[in-house]
Amino acid sequence: MILGRISYAFREMWASFKRNITLTAAAILTSAVSLLLVGTTFLIQRAFDNLLVQWRGDVEMIVFVRADATESQVDNIESALKDQPTVIDGEKLKYLNQKQSFDEAKKIFAGDPNTLSLLTEETIPSQFKVVPITKDPELVRSLAEQFQTLPGVESVALAEDQFRVIAKLSSFVRTVTIGMSLVLLAVAVGLIWNTIRTAMFARRREIEVMKLVGATNWFIRVPFMLEGLLQGLIGAVVSCGGLWGLNRAWTNGVASFKPGTGISALVVPSGYVSGVMVILIALGAIAGAVGSGIAASRFLDV
Repeated sequence: MILGRISYAFREMWASFKRNITLTAAAILTSAVSLLLVGTTFLIQRAFDNLLVQWRGDVEMIVFVRADATESQVDNIESALKDQPTVIDGEKLKYLNQKQSFDEAKKIFAGDPNTLSLLTEETIPSQFKVVPITKDPELVRSLAEQFQTLPGVESVALAEDQFRVIAKLSSFVRTVTIGMSLVLLAVAVGLIWNTIRTAMFARRREIEVMKLVGATNWFIRVPFMLEGLLQGLIGAVVSCGGLWGLNRAWTNGVASFKPGTGISALVVPSGYVSGVMVILIALGAIAGAVGSGIAASRFLDV
């Protein structure tokens, strides 16, 4: 009995799915585009996070210490930093040894194994992360120029050279893509809703007969709800294919840049992409279920 009902539900779902092919295709394509935008938003945010990982915690200046620097040189650099109480917050001064710096590099260059392979715990610079007290960028820049000449210092990086632009761009892109994806996802739900409504209207006499012979509302609803769920899932699968192709093209494009330029941090690891795909499939199923569920409940008495 149960297997018979399940077989009937899937058989009717598939028949209805093929019957409204134009509306079905429109719903699937809209779902795919909206979910692709959602996935792209996740990837863009992760790429920008990769660029900014070393600047978290209000860090505005990083003093990179040569790998071959002596302990006394490292101590002198730390003392020189702490001797600037009006400019640098000594309590927030953080030192990352070579092992810790290498662990951070693994996150920054997670998508660029070629660059990461050039780094080791023995050759990577250690670093001091500096949180300035002053809000004067020129004072921080002049301090960076002073530390550049200290023995044992390899280079000094400033957050203002990349943080503000990246943060603003990240916020703008995230807001725009999320807004567009939400609008398109709502349109997809509406299209699925309309597809199910049309299917139920086309079979209104059949539904009337089924109700007269004692079919329950859920027995009638399930095939239509499964149809909407299938539309959402197919749209999600299509969006996953598009996201995979987009990320692969982006990765190949970034690979053409010279290693060590910093642009490689924008590459998103494949493991993260796989996680986003799972989210997209779940969102597609939810969108399909919501649209079809509302329609199947509201228009059952057609």
